Amino acid sequence: MGQGAGMSATTCERVTFEAKFPLGAVVATPGVLDALPPGLLPLLLRRHARGDWGEVDPSDARANDAAIRDGERVLSSYAVGDTKVWIITEWDRSVTTALLPEEY
Repeated sequence: MGQGAGMSATTCERVTFEAKFPLGAVVATPGVLDALPPGLLPLLLRRHARGDWGEVDPSDARANDAAIRDGERVLSSYAVGDTKVWIITEWDRSVTTALLPEEY
């Protein structure tokens, strides 16, 4: 998923942490930017990059672990109140997109 119609780039604060894989360019949909409190997106991105997949089932967590090793797409899912947020990093690590499931 690249930056296209309905997508906007967002700048996150620079934070040093150990990432299991590169995020590439980070983009977020207008829906996720409207739904999240200020400052939460960088924390979710950090969790994603560190291999904390959020609320995915165990088989999806294992698939994400393998995806890091095998160069496949990685998807995390986080509950923020009643809102579900997905963060997807593409197989080539060129872009990471934060979005609401209904925007997929």
